[in-house]
Amino acid sequence: MSQRHLDLLTQLEKYRPADPLEARQQEAIVDLVASSPEAFSRAHFTPGHVTASCFVVDERSGALLLHHHRRLDRWLQLGGHIEDGEHPAAAALREGSEESGLTDLAFLVDGIFDLDVHGIPPAKGEPEHRHFDVRYLARTASPEAVVIDRNESNDLAWVPLDRAAALMNEAASSRVIRKIRSRL
Repeated sequence: MSQRHLDLLTQLEKYRPADPLEARQQEAIVDLVASSPEAFSRAHFTPGHVTASCFVVDERSGALLLHHHRRLDRWLQLGGHIEDGEHPAAAALREGSEESGLTDLAFLVDGIFDLDVHGIPPAKGEPEHRHFDVRYLARTASPEAVVIDRNESNDLAWVPLDRAAALMNEAASSRVIRKIRSRL
């Protein structure tokens, strides 16, 4: 088992889920990481692979940055696949920066902020699979500096938390919004 696997398993062991749904998702992520040498590979489809997300907030306005994902046609947090040798926290910041153009992202909370396992529909020659998403909370001091990457997003928007919960419209996102409120 790689050091990256061991590091994530240690972090997952320390993490305390917010509700029974997140506890089940934590267990699923632990099972995947503990049992599969290919858990971080985007080519590992059965049952899926570990990804990393970054919820980016502007502490001054209390707004959350969302992007309208091109392929999934949904409003989501920033995030994506983990590169070879990369740890989930580093991937979350990298993806957050790449998808937003923000170069000053910094974690608002040390360590894992949330966990989620969700289905991904088949596309681009990839079968249906699941993303075992490790989520982090970051902030920016320059919210006006966002730049849309048209390869990833139809739109980027700073959204008040109430509106973000409605746009994302899923139980796991509502849980994250509650957690963010408790931090701002």
